[in-house]
Amino acid sequence: MATETLVMDVSNDWATASELQKQSMHLGSEVGGLSYSAACRQLRELGGDFYDSVPLTENRTAFAIGDACGKGLPAALLISNVQSSLRTAMLFSGNDGARGINAVNHQVYGSSSGGRFATLFYGVFDSSTRTLRYVNAGHNPPMVIRRDGSIVYLEVGGAPVGIFSDWNYEEGQVQLDAGDLLVAYTDGVTEATNAAGEYWGIEGLANAATNHMAQSPAEIVSAVFSAMDEFSNGRQEDDVTVAVLRVA
Repeated sequence: MATETLVMDVSNDWATASELQKQSMHLGSEVGGLSYSAACRQLRELGGDFYDSVPLTENRTAFAIGDACGKGLPAALLISNVQSSLRTAMLFSGNDGARGINAVNHQVYGSSSGGRFATLFYGVFDSSTRTLRYVNAGHNPPMVIRRDGSIVYLEVGGAPVGIFSDWNYEEGQVQLDAGDLLVAYTDGVTEATNAAGEYWGIEGLANAATNHMAQSPAEIVSAVFSAMDEFSNGRQEDDVTVAVLRVA
């Protein structure tokens, strides 16, 4: 095979893989007492971030966000494993989120080489009671921004998946009210830096979301990206993902 043909073939495969990865991320519009939106901007053509949502029975909606260690193709392969394992585990774990994440951890640990891991946040929102049950596996704690401006961070869970062969994850629960926002993100957002090497940080993210709280989730996501880019002068050093959910 000629070198030019080989390069073209590999490029086509890479583009196809990138498109498939984008198609695997689902979060948008409105369902089950929530309106929501999300966006992922990868550093390279393939990346290690993901977000997902799945309508469940009994007025429940599941959603997740994750971040694999590293960048590029290795991170993309790992996070694909995490996402597919999570979807399968939830089919068999029912309402027990901790049990489901335990299963994901076993799968990722057994199928990944040493030192490979991913952070993961998984939540199930029940629109009939407006409660959110969740497991945070080492992920940056999503924030619940109340209508009065107070913030609750969702931290209960355990270690990132893939580090330990066995880990007993805990499940947290938070009561939500109409108008509350849930903002989930990956560390590329808060670790965006300016020319002086300063981090945008959780304060920058919280301020951007709070300042646009009256807008739609899609507009808030866009505003967060704009504020982050203004701070960093458009410099990006990691995959960045933001998901915003509003309780109806």
